[in-house]
Amino acid sequence: MGGLVTSTAAQDYGEQIDSIVAIDSPLRDHAPEDVRLRNRKKHATGYQSKADILARFRPVPSQETVLPYVADHIATESVRRTLRGWFWKFDPSIFGTSLLDETPAEQETMERTLAELPCRVGYIRCEAGLVPPDTGDRIRSIMQLRGPFVELAEAGHHPMLDQPLPLVAALRTLLEMWSIT
Repeated sequence: MGGLVTSTAAQDYGEQIDSIVAIDSPLRDHAPEDVRLRNRKKHATGYQSKADILARFRPVPSQETVLPYVADHIATESVRRTLRGWFWKFDPSIFGTSLLDETPAEQETMERTLAELPCRVGYIRCEAGLVPPDTGDRIRSIMQLRGPFVELAEAGHHPMLDQPLPLVAALRTLLEMWSIT
């Protein structure tokens, strides 16, 4: 959901934000995990042990390759213990906010959205991610005038789970480029 949240924040508060990077996001579409997470029980019962909840960790949407040491770290940092058991540090109320409601701004075209962002924009498309090549080509065409477009080879939708070093290298390159412009 990072691309949706990032582009919405940039649209609403772009004068206060220097730069954004959207990673493998269809941009103005709803997040693929929206329906699944919206339908979660709001008052779910917790897991009895930390081991039980960590065994249930899965990236949403799923992807074929996940580095175990990265997944273990993210899963461990994504849970909390309460008096009722172990829970994910996820707030399902995000789906009740206007951020994800269909508004005229949500229905804007990708071109207009990117053109109107008042901050610098970078885009990273993941080869094995959610954004199909034709949509990637369209975003690349739009980004020619807005900012850098980077293709991350062999990366799934969650590049921090399968290609963390190339992702960091791409982000460092973007930040360095922006620091001199």
